[in-house]
Amino acid sequence: MIATATEEALKGSTTMIDHAASKAAVITFTKSIAPHLAGRGVRADVVAPGPTWTPLNEADANMPPDGLARIGSESPVGRAAQPEELAPTYVYLASEADSPYTVGEVIAVTGGITDTR
Repeated sequence: MIATATEEALKGSTTMIDHAASKAAVITFTKSIAPHLAGRGVRADVVAPGPTWTPLNEADANMPPDGLARIGSESPVGRAAQPEELAPTYVYLASEADSPYTVGEVIAVTGGITDTR
């Protein structure tokens, strides 16, 4: 089982409180059930992406005019991730050959943003 959270769940958020809190719950839930599932041969882990570019960004009616240009700009990488940059993390966790001992873990794919705030 691979759950998706957000880097906001790891550090909190002053602007997206509900989003950060709900994704923190996803992390805690996944970590809590992981030992139970592992005994049945099922691994449960979490991917916590940082700012990621998706078509939903453009469709967000609440996005300020300069908001699209700023997504991810605060990260050391200086930009938002592309979905294909997150995909290898999911493939790693889905692979029994590559991650058989990875249970109840959170992998942050943030462009370094989690360590910068």
